[in-house]
Amino acid sequence: MKRRRTYALAIAATALVAGMGAARPTPSPSPTPTRSPSPSPTASPSPTATQSDGTLQILTYRGYAEYGGISPKVNWVGAFEKETGCRVARLDTVQTAGEMADRVSQRPYDVITAGPALAGDLIEAKQVQPIDPAKVSGYEDLDERFRDLGTVSGEVYGVPYLWAYDEFVYDSGKVVGGGLEQVFASSRAALRDSPLTIADAALAEGSAKEPYELSEAELGKAVELLARYRDRTYWQNPIDLVKGFATGALDYAQATPYYRLLLQKAGKPIKTLKTVRTTGWVDSWMLGANVSDTTCAYRWLNWMTDPETQRDAAAWSGMAPANDKACKGRAKEMCETYGVGDDKRLDRVVFAVRPPGGCRVEDGECTDYTTWTERWNDLKE
Repeated sequence: MKRRRTYALAIAATALVAGMGAARPTPSPSPTPTRSPSPSPTASPSPTATQSDGTLQILTYRGYAEYGGISPKVNWVGAFEKETGCRVARLDTVQTAGEMADRVSQRPYDVITAGPALAGDLIEAKQVQPIDPAKVSGYEDLDERFRDLGTVSGEVYGVPYLWAYDEFVYDSGKVVGGGLEQVFASSRAALRDSPLTIADAALAEGSAKEPYELSEAELGKAVELLARYRDRTYWQNPIDLVKGFATGALDYAQATPYYRLLLQKAGKPIKTLKTVRTTGWVDSWMLGANVSDTTCAYRWLNWMTDPETQRDAAAWSGMAPANDKACKGRAKEMCETYGVGDDKRLDRVVFAVRPPGGCRVEDGECTDYTTWTERWNDLKE
């Protein structure tokens, strides 16, 4: 029996590396796929965006835009080129939001995938430009709550692509499920390595109404809760979750429903703690600030909103599509796992925005993302 379970967990780990596995990068809550990099098209030698000559330079997470290097069945970039006449001259893929931020600082891109924290940085630094939703076919098919997250001061900056939310899971063979406070009271718990995990601590602490709009006092309480066990596991790679539960090193973990499902399929008695609210995030496509001729960029955005593309991406990444029409065939399991269309379930999810959200830092009402990052780094020292 032990050999069989070890084998099942090995299969689960393999699935994360070679198949439908994604984990959130840090610092923003966006997926951190763990597959080997897919072959990229030949990079353009130009140091600037090359949109004017019918080509695109793209920055995204691994698994979000495949070029057929992993599987000939997953080649929506090649199909895009064939049907639109636009060429992807450069396809850079990264694992973490930190890597993505570094890439963005090194060179401009035509289109970029960003989670909430990075998106806020890009908008503030004017590295992206507003998007005309009238030019994005299928934009109205995207969930309204996700569209609203990409709108700042009446301007649309993000086209929602994939989304997920967190659960707190536990090994029911070792511990008895209870409340969220048990996770933060245990040294055998794995939390995401991201400053935005402070929002989850704020929900566990219970005094803050808006977990992404924390006052200095509320931030202090959340960090104090996290500081009880400085030696706990902070994970970036989802394989660490599989290994942790496989070896008995973990009792609790913060993970998406997909990873919980994967562990259950591997034979682990993983269950979910019941919580009143939880946190989630949306990754969206953004339009680079230096794109002058946006023809091919909008064709790409249209391609990314199409149900067929989102169906592929959801099934491949282990996340949910922003377009509900994608919830058929190979994406059906992911849609059911995340509760796509289930407003009752999604109303429990507080989708991330870069702190301070809608709160005014200058009025002393809340703290900004820079402060969160500083407190997070201090916490881990």
